[in-house]
Amino acid sequence: MNDKINLPEGVGPHEFRELELMLAGEKPMAMFIDEDPGVFIIPEDDFEPHVQAGTFIKWEAIYQKPDDPFAARYIFYALPKEEWRIEKLHTINQAIYSGERKATDEDLAETGRLLGYSEEQVRVFLQWVCRARSKQEGA
Repeated sequence: MNDKINLPEGVGPHEFRELELMLAGEKPMAMFIDEDPGVFIIPEDDFEPHVQAGTFIKWEAIYQKPDDPFAARYIFYALPKEEWRIEKLHTINQAIYSGERKATDEDLAETGRLLGYSEEQVRVFLQWVCRARSKQEGA
């Protein structure tokens, strides 16, 4: 995936490895998003046996921004003692999608931390986002 969207080294190291990393206990939580209904296939079938076995907790949330015809479907998986991460991320997402407030770089950083990324990986990601934003604003 990194090659397809041109991510820098250190950004997105969990992409497509969420199940493997969670089973190894190296990732406390995974989040999948289908913002354009049916475009992204969430790997629910791969995770479901582990949910049924109690290895993971599954949470589903639907968020919709005011005046947006599409709702975003989020699927969260967490290790049993890490369910608090889902609750915290749900609170952030709900505030943003409801229009209560706008997303911030700190929200991106907190999301990364909750998903199990290191502080260095979060820092590199934020730098990449800021560079991309600057390029877009300059275009």
